[in-house]
Amino acid sequence: MRFMVIVKASAESEAGKMPSREMLEAMGKFNEELIKAGILLSGDGLQASSKGARIQWNGGKQTIIDGPFAETKELVAGFWMVQVKSKAEALEWFSRCPCPMEHGNGEIELRQVFELEDFPAESVPEDVKIQEISMRGQSGKTS
Repeated sequence: MRFMVIVKASAESEAGKMPSREMLEAMGKFNEELIKAGILLSGDGLQASSKGARIQWNGGKQTIIDGPFAETKELVAGFWMVQVKSKAEALEWFSRCPCPMEHGNGEIELRQVFELEDFPAESVPEDVKIQEISMRGQSGKTS
């Protein structure tokens, strides 16, 4: 099963403050452990929301909103995508993660990714199944 591990933003990350050398080294070591274990699919830090945009729909009407966004606690500063056997395994790995923000204050959130197998078989059209299998094959990732 795949999990997206979301690093919550902070005032510093939103201000564009770069991580310290010590933090980069600690995260590099942690990422190497994930790679050696064969569970890391991808992971990156994200630029501040001031460089992003949102697309919202209301009553079928689409609106594009440029950043920055006000609620820092609801923003994402980075992520990992990992493939593990269980939620318990994901929690075990990420309980060893260095705090992703300076000054020892930070938060990460683990969210399981839906797999095709999670949906009732009769609710997924055959062409959607084929498209999903093809997409996974092209990206080199399997569920």
